[in-house]
Amino acid sequence: MGLLSSTVSITRYKVEGKLEEPVMENVIRGLRKNSLVEIDNEPLEKAVGWTSFETPFLPRFEGDSFIVGSHFLFSLRIDKKSIPAKIVKKYFDAEVAKRLAESGREHLSRNEKQDAKEHVVNVLSLRIPATPSMYDILWSYEDASLWFFSTQKAANEELETLFTKSFRLTLIRLFPYTVADLSAGLSEADRDALSKLNPSRFTE
Repeated sequence: MGLLSSTVSITRYKVEGKLEEPVMENVIRGLRKNSLVEIDNEPLEKAVGWTSFETPFLPRFEGDSFIVGSHFLFSLRIDKKSIPAKIVKKYFDAEVAKRLAESGREHLSRNEKQDAKEHVVNVLSLRIPATPSMYDILWSYEDASLWFFSTQKAANEELETLFTKSFRLTLIRLFPYTVADLSAGLSEADRDALSKLNPSRFTE
């Protein structure tokens, strides 16, 4: 579910830190340097990178194409290749049989089996296309806030890692605890008490 979907899931972040001037050039540099690289013809199982909001399958960050008012609008794209276990086993058994026939032995060592499996996975990874997933991002640099249109744990973790790598800024996920810690003007004693609170249960 993205920005233009009828229903959305959103994770809010505070962006900690400031980019060096000129801000626009540094944002463009970070997006281009870490754009999604296609892996359909590579023996890789996953790729993570930035892509364009309007053209997610053709990442382009030119001019003001990713600027909406005072916001930066772009997307996180995660491509994954998923090979069914039964397919891996089918080709693995065939590869083991081939290696045994060539060596004239009855058994392969553990390391040889692992090597055979890795070979099979790499070969299969070259044959199947990756499945892409897009997650939209709306970043208000002036307000130091960011909306990420997903609540999936894995997607959020990929965002936080890639954002820091790209811009050398830290994302702080906003939920009741962090909002209170950041905006309520707490003393050290209050912050210590906050850290010891437990969530209330309203159902049995």
